[in-house]
Amino acid sequence: MGRGGETMRAAFVLPLLLLAATASARELRVCADPNNLPYSNERRDGFENRIIALLATDLGADVRYTWWAQRRGFLRNTLLANHCDVVAGVASSMGMLGTTDPYYRSSYVFVSRADRNLDVRSLDDSRLKQWTIGVQLVGDDGANTPPAHALTRRGIARNVRGYTVYGDYAQAAPQAQVIEAVARGDVDVAIVWGPTAGYFAAKQPVPLTLVPVTPWLDGPLWPMVFDTSMGVRKEDRELRRELNAALQRHAAEIAAILDEYHVPRVEADGGRVTTAP
Repeated sequence: MGRGGETMRAAFVLPLLLLAATASARELRVCADPNNLPYSNERRDGFENRIIALLATDLGADVRYTWWAQRRGFLRNTLLANHCDVVAGVASSMGMLGTTDPYYRSSYVFVSRADRNLDVRSLDDSRLKQWTIGVQLVGDDGANTPPAHALTRRGIARNVRGYTVYGDYAQAAPQAQVIEAVARGDVDVAIVWGPTAGYFAAKQPVPLTLVPVTPWLDGPLWPMVFDTSMGVRKEDRELRRELNAALQRHAAEIAAILDEYHVPRVEADGGRVTTAP
């Protein structure tokens, strides 16, 4: 090929290379906790990491994480400070964000040893006043979990043992302690958010039973069931639209990931629970 032909070929190939480079340069910027199994960690072992990777592939994007411990101020210091564009695993009702359609709905669950046959299902079960109860706690400033408030409203406090939602951050699985306490017999029953309970219950040396808490709406302020979405800034409507479409396209794969991590899901009425074995 002569020099003119080489010039023509270069003129044709160069735009394609530039186009390919531009297409491959898209990033999905995600903020997540580096040590928060079963949800996320720096090794990308959590189910949120897996779902994010699935969505990024669909969108032709590379994932870039900003790691930040999911404590108070997490959203203010990450997504809302423009360090990322997406946060996984937020309540669908979170008004400060633009949230996608829910990709799962879970419940707080009662966790007990299967060999105890406690069959506890309701917060109004009179036996709760005699049992030692493990409960996830956030703090003492009114920001506690719905089960903690529900038990307090029923005058059940002296026999409650608190386990921080954040856990011991020096450990590889900070949230496991409350489930391990049930398995050891340190508490009779625990009330734990479903994904945490399902994941760690499956890892215990003894079989544990998980039953969704009822009533699922304990007064207007304390639901026991929540829809979960991806969160973006409110103004990022196009990204939210793209994520919604990808979540819909991959609903079956997402359900399989949730099953793999033993995440219990409930139907829209807060009733029946489904959990992978």
